[in-house]
Amino acid sequence: MSIVIHHNPGCGTSRNVLEIIRGFAGEPVVVEYLKTGWTRPQLLGLFAAAGLSPREALRTSKSPAAELGLTDPAVSDETILDAMVEHPVLVNRPIVCTAKGVALCRPSEAVFALLDVASGASFTKEDGEVVTAP
Repeated sequence: MSIVIHHNPGCGTSRNVLEIIRGFAGEPVVVEYLKTGWTRPQLLGLFAAAGLSPREALRTSKSPAAELGLTDPAVSDETILDAMVEHPVLVNRPIVCTAKGVALCRPSEAVFALLDVASGASFTKEDGEVVTAP
């Protein structure tokens, strides 16, 4: 199975995850979801595989979530999903799919659990922070 990253090149966490994958597993399939958008079935499948609800996957900072009223606890998952399809930036990122599973990889070192990486292997993030595989 190929590794797939749903990636936003404008996001530092997403860029770090992409480089960790490249450094430890080779070139993944990169889906720039801000360009391709999302479908409802695609989001439902990713969220189910990652064990996330739409609300848990909702990006609330640096997105229009608050202005769209999506941060209100009374808003349904169905409404959030509809908004995510219309506004792809509302989906938190990066979401990574490997043979080991699917996860929202925040913080970036969360991706180590989805890769075959030796315990103690390290990676230097773009801000200079060194992260180590558990």
